[in-house]
Amino acid sequence: MEIKGLYNDLESKEKKIAVVGLGYVGLPLLMAFSKYFHVIGFDTSSEKIKNLRNGIDENKEIEPEKLSSLDCVLTSNAGDLRNTNFFIIAVPTPIDNYKNPDLCYIKEATILVGQNMPEGSIVVYESTVYPGVTEEFCIPILEKESGLVNKKDFFVGYSPERINPGDKEHSIENITKVVSAQNESSLEIISKVYGKVVKAGVHKAKSIKVAEAAKVIENTQRDINVALINELAILFSKLGIDTKEVLETAGTKWNFLDFKPGLVGGHCIGVDPYYLSFKAREINYYPEIINTGRKINDNMGFFIGEQILKTLLKNHSKSTGFKVILFGISFKENVADSRNSKVIDIYNYLVQHNIDVRIFDPVVNAKEVKENYGIDLIKFEEINNIDAAIFCVAHNCFKEMNLVELKSKTAGANPYIFDIKWIFDKENIEKLGYKYWRI
Repeated sequence: MEIKGLYNDLESKEKKIAVVGLGYVGLPLLMAFSKYFHVIGFDTSSEKIKNLRNGIDENKEIEPEKLSSLDCVLTSNAGDLRNTNFFIIAVPTPIDNYKNPDLCYIKEATILVGQNMPEGSIVVYESTVYPGVTEEFCIPILEKESGLVNKKDFFVGYSPERINPGDKEHSIENITKVVSAQNESSLEIISKVYGKVVKAGVHKAKSIKVAEAAKVIENTQRDINVALINELAILFSKLGIDTKEVLETAGTKWNFLDFKPGLVGGHCIGVDPYYLSFKAREINYYPEIINTGRKINDNMGFFIGEQILKTLLKNHSKSTGFKVILFGISFKENVADSRNSKVIDIYNYLVQHNIDVRIFDPVVNAKEVKENYGIDLIKFEEINNIDAAIFCVAHNCFKEMNLVELKSKTAGANPYIFDIKWIFDKENIEKLGYKYWRI
């Protein structure tokens, strides 16, 4: 099946592009492509489609006025995908309870596309996977569901997402896009499609597996670097040395890497290394650094909870009846998504030690927090008589918070501020009459 003319048909809008999955990755892609192509945005959630049509992004990443001006088809009806020739699959690839890759979403999306794609199609995967998933897992499903033959009737590519939720600076347009495909013809078409919207340019990987591997190590590398700093923070806390001061001092050397300790959650950094580790075990290789880094970062919430408890017990006359507020439960600053947040580890540790813990987060999706964790968020005016304020997420609204007003809601003369994200200046906090602790 000849596909060389596909790009011209897409550019002239005679043929369509479908973006399957409208989350953090798919929705910005849809918006970018809709400026140049005839685009269909598909998601299995009819509620999400309804909200998007009404200008509402559940993740609060896209402004309502931009959604309202979106020129595309939004649908949860799989039949609307028929007669589409260029598919982009951008669905989550989480881990299961055993920390193994959960490919259920990518499988469902692949089945759906396979059932609706015609001859002469290209299917591009954006989801983060371990090397081999696209060719060894996805292609057989596409062939089975479509009745078509790969490399004859359709082609497949892989172009890993590089979306950074909450980051307004690094958008799709100004991040180099990695693309890969099965042959030169399909690679050229995929390159032109993405090149139309990505002003930073595209990088043509030598193979699909190379592109898959490149993506999965991006976050693995960051995870390991953060794990090193977290381990140093644990060590320095036992030595009575201020970690921030150590890192600032070491950072005066030009080639010292700028990483900070903290919680590592979310859908990427806390997940992707498990995909690589899983693939390694399949070939009987045990990746020690990757697994150790994951172990350190996964346990960081419990370590922080333990330090908070020890500090309260050491500096209070009472040994029970502590009341604290966690400021923030989203997985990162200025993001509404709380899924895979490691703040919940701090919450659970403190609750298990009979501390009255409440959470205040005006940025996050409160309904989602209730559904995922069974926790009702409180409002700022409900904060009262607390022993400590624990800042877990560096939302802009927290950085700008009136700490004098917050102090009026505390118990005792010198309440604690626990600064997990290094939001505040220690000297300024202590001048306001707080006791200060940071990781």
